Amino acid sequence: MTSKQRTRLALAFTTAGALSLALLSPAAQAGADGVRPECPRGLACDWVPAAYQQTGDPADKETYGNYDTADRPHTNKIKFIVLHDTEEDFDTTLKIFQNPLKQTSAHYVVRSADGHVTQMVKNKDVAWQAGNWYVNSHSIGIEQEGVAVDGAQWYTPEMYRSTATLVRYLAAKYDIPLDRQHIIGHDGVPPTSAAGTKNMHWDPGTYWDWNYFMTLLGRPTVPTALPGSQLVTVSPSFKKNKQAFRDCEKNVDLPVQGSSAVPLHTAPSDDAPLFSDPGIHTDGSPGTNCAADWGSKISATQQAVVAGRAPGWTAIWWYGEKAWFRTPAFTHTTVPTSGYVVRPKAGKAEVPVYGVAYPDKSEYPADFADQRVGTPLQYTIKAGQSYPGSGEAPTGFFYAPTIDASLPLDHSYFKGKEKYVTVQIGHRVAFVKASDVDIVRAR
Repeated sequence: MTSKQRTRLALAFTTAGALSLALLSPAAQAGADGVRPECPRGLACDWVPAAYQQTGDPADKETYGNYDTADRPHTNKIKFIVLHDTEEDFDTTLKIFQNPLKQTSAHYVVRSADGHVTQMVKNKDVAWQAGNWYVNSHSIGIEQEGVAVDGAQWYTPEMYRSTATLVRYLAAKYDIPLDRQHIIGHDGVPPTSAAGTKNMHWDPGTYWDWNYFMTLLGRPTVPTALPGSQLVTVSPSFKKNKQAFRDCEKNVDLPVQGSSAVPLHTAPSDDAPLFSDPGIHTDGSPGTNCAADWGSKISATQQAVVAGRAPGWTAIWWYGEKAWFRTPAFTHTTVPTSGYVVRPKAGKAEVPVYGVAYPDKSEYPADFADQRVGTPLQYTIKAGQSYPGSGEAPTGFFYAPTIDASLPLDHSYFKGKEKYVTVQIGHRVAFVKASDVDIVRAR
């Protein structure tokens, strides 16, 4: 891996039928370069290109920003949409993406005040946005203007509506399922390796109203199975789900307020320790109520498989263990859901989990130096456990080390034969080999 690639990996932080995919919005404004934004009809949208420039010695074609050119979806499929928050104001975000030294970008930025959308990277190209090169290669990134710990003051109805309109359009155009294994937050993106888990981002955070947003997508959380089903969707009322979190970076308590997040405990008791994600708490210490501690909470509209029940409590399988959360009677914190789950094939004690779906080493050309392969994360699916999942993840690696495709095989997409399945292993999605698991209908 080149130094430029390491930097890039570290920093690269309904009704579909009603959409007209052939026509751009009358409000869409072409940029100074004449490029028109890729936006649906009726959405206020303009084009401001992110930087695509070298940043050092002109002879060094591997030092540049802020994205990679590609030919998606003809080469690598687009199967995920990643929602972020900017942690900066709108204008500053645009300036950051226009500075090649920043080594970061997203396809779109949505303004808080009025929901205006600015496209900055063409959808055919790969923005440096998710902190996972595999996900970057197969996703579109959308930044929402806002600061995660500030909560709903940034996440306005205008922003929700514009983002939902854009996501519906993109999902229809690229055949992306409108579910929470494909429409994910940055906090749903897996690390590429076990060592990188602690460095992953957690936006848009605990105050993004996922129930409201998925309803705008035409996918509200409603019962689709009988009570007592194995598979559930978490669905607390955002306004009634008052939670107390901390901004642990600043060491301050955040105001008690509505949230999409539900705390997870190690036992059915408010006094039990919060769940500890082994990727964050490598020393085995308990989970925390830090807003950034994603492993100690599950989000509204995420699905999970029930692992046990106690009066007023439900246990789910979560990162390979049981996690408990409060489900008082008549609160509808969970909704019975029909769907598919994955579980280890008979005879397997546990199944490795990956943050990428790369080809096998043998599937690259023998003389190709950058034979990228996946390594298991610290999580496994053990015998007797199951997790939501069934969607096939594209298997492939996009190789793009230079700005001008000047190396052999530069800007090539290497497809793999091994099939991978996307699973909701915990707060983040991940991938398992289809040959390791059975996919069954939840009961």
